[in-house]
Amino acid sequence: MLAIIGGSGLTQLACLEVSRHEIVRTPYGEPSGTLTFGRIGPQDVVFLARHGYGHTIPPHRVNYRANIWALVRAAGASGIVSVASVGGIRADLGPGALVVPHQIIDYTWGRPHTFFDGGEAPVAHVDFTEPYDRDLRERLLCAGEAVGLTVSGAAVYAATQGPRLESAAEIERCARDGADIVGMTGMPEAGLARELETPYAAICAVANWAAGRGDSASAIRLDQIEAVLQESLGQVRRVIEHLCATA
Repeated sequence: MLAIIGGSGLTQLACLEVSRHEIVRTPYGEPSGTLTFGRIGPQDVVFLARHGYGHTIPPHRVNYRANIWALVRAAGASGIVSVASVGGIRADLGPGALVVPHQIIDYTWGRPHTFFDGGEAPVAHVDFTEPYDRDLRERLLCAGEAVGLTVSGAAVYAATQGPRLESAAEIERCARDGADIVGMTGMPEAGLARELETPYAAICAVANWAAGRGDSASAIRLDQIEAVLQESLGQVRRVIEHLCATA
């Protein structure tokens, strides 16, 4: 079972042959919505819209613990592919680029970020040296190549708090820290998957230049993001479809 988490602009998968929907309760509350089960080619898939199916949950209010728990413990997913929209920081990662990041920097705060949150269970530490699963990343990159798309496989994701976009100075800090793209949902999602020992990788669609970069030098043109994002997410769907077809 492969879990797919849809981000902004991806609240459903047209290529998914839906078999059922399931409401799941977890020890951490309710996930963002019902789980949608089905198949893409030979691959069993469970899909969840991160921001809810009406896109009503802002990044800092997503119940990441409930989402990951529902997909892994309730649905039995053995791997997770996260889809996210991001801003481009690095010069070659402008609007329309597809990225499979290899590292992450966490700038978020105040989000419940661990399953090991005290109580009777002993404290547990997990290795997070490589936050994304190497094999799952490679499968995504191979799927992108197979469908004729250029997908960058070396990028550092800066996870910021949101829901507001960043200032130009904040993006400059991210760049100095080594970040190449910026988004609002990468953490604690990746860390929680690691705590449940579940392979996790992300495929990101660059929707716009980050603040102070490219044509966002003085302001981000929010009216242009939707068109870019929809085209890019169409390409992401092709990657996911091929990934599942070769499972």
